[in-house]
Amino acid sequence: MEPILLAEAQSIIDSFAGQDVYLHLETTNGAYASHFDETFFSAGAYIRNALIQYEHGKITGAGPYRAGLKLSIGWVYAEGLTHFEVDGQGRLLMAGLDPAGKLAVALEISKTPFE
Repeated sequence: MEPILLAEAQSIIDSFAGQDVYLHLETTNGAYASHFDETFFSAGAYIRNALIQYEHGKITGAGPYRAGLKLSIGWVYAEGLTHFEVDGQGRLLMAGLDPAGKLAVALEISKTPFE
């Protein structure tokens, strides 16, 4: 993955608008390691292969970025995004990595289900 280039990421988000796509959205603040410190409050969210269609999407900020997808009934958004790529299967993969390089948030869009 490479650091987000705002115009390029926006163009890719636009290319998925108005069609059925699969969404993967995940957040974590250390849920996988919370057992090491019982005083640390761990929280996260995870959804995979939600079939959605968004009217338009927008990526904003000066980095880390926020990406929002406008659905007919509301919004989906991820905050704290730092890196992105389009993989060999044409999926948009965006991630927010902390200073140690650990995943904090992921927002991924695909025309086919994630495995």
